[in-house]
Amino acid sequence: MPDTLATTATMKAVALTRYLPIDDPEAFLDLELPRPVPQGRDLLVEVRAVAVNPVDTKVRSQNGEVENPPRVLGWDASGVVAEVGPDVTLFAPGDEVFYAGDITRPGSNQQFQRVDERIVGRKPASLSHAESAALPLTTITAYEAMFDRLGIDRDGADAGQSILMFGGAGGVGSIAIQLAKRAGLTVIATASRPETIAWAMGLGADHTVSHRGDVVAQVRALGVHHVDHIAIFNDMRHWAAAVELIRPQGGIVSIDDTHHPMPMAGMKTKAASLHWEFMFARPMHQTPDMIEQHRLLSWVADEIDAGRLRTTVTEVLSPIRPGRRCGRSSPIPSPAACSARSSSACCCCRWCWRRSLWRWRGCSGPSGRRA
Repeated sequence: MPDTLATTATMKAVALTRYLPIDDPEAFLDLELPRPVPQGRDLLVEVRAVAVNPVDTKVRSQNGEVENPPRVLGWDASGVVAEVGPDVTLFAPGDEVFYAGDITRPGSNQQFQRVDERIVGRKPASLSHAESAALPLTTITAYEAMFDRLGIDRDGADAGQSILMFGGAGGVGSIAIQLAKRAGLTVIATASRPETIAWAMGLGADHTVSHRGDVVAQVRALGVHHVDHIAIFNDMRHWAAAVELIRPQGGIVSIDDTHHPMPMAGMKTKAASLHWEFMFARPMHQTPDMIEQHRLLSWVADEIDAGRLRTTVTEVLSPIRPGRRCGRSSPIPSPAACSARSSSACCCCRWCWRRSLWRWRGCSGPSGRRA
């Protein structure tokens, strides 16, 4: 959806008009677009840093339509409030903020972005803009998955319970491990390689199991017959193992689309529950509790500044110039192409303008590598 409220002033942006293959020279365009004007509860944020997520790839490859005006992607940002709408009460010009945004509105790949204050948090004072931009989307997803969907008590009332995380060494899992330990849970995370095992354990996981082996047997070898909660932060290929391991009346949460079968008979006989987490649901549907994303981001900022949580950023790329080449298997890499490679090789050509700071997160693991 274009940002129709704008002045005659312009700003730099990276956008698309057609959904083209990533190696097409017109896949992303460096443009001058009208600078938006904040209305209602909107902030106008001067974007200082952004991050790239799998959602960018999913949105960019979704159809063959022609966008007019051009469409701006990007759903992770950190910046400074430049202007505020007339109904804003939470922020003022000059405040440093971080947020994921609303997938139904123009994204953060632009110099100035309008975003509802109710889904914006105070930037952690102890982090740079680049370090902060790596956090919002994965943090909101992990927080909502565990505390809003599974109903785990954030402050420790459920301490001692167990959670199994599929994709534990990935972007969302890396935040979820920290949040689960903050809540006092025993964390079992999937990871398969020495570096991702070390990453998960370094974030606080109590145990790791390999998703490439028999997950049920590995968990039970730990002396755990059933787990209280399960979070599936990748696809549903391990659905049968999750159903086998969830305790009666326990809960499973998932964040991804799936084309794998999901038989429900085992869930029924255990009276177990399945929850879906989609962090854009609140802003997309303008739910009455939208402000919870503001509250959770600000809480996380406090936790980071207190040293109880940490950012997952591993590489900052700045500046990235249009047309820069990766030198690996693809001349202009996409998130999907880069996710299996070191983040230092991911130039993400045409994904930013010269004054931006960009952080490549990749699809799953630390440094943009698969877990």
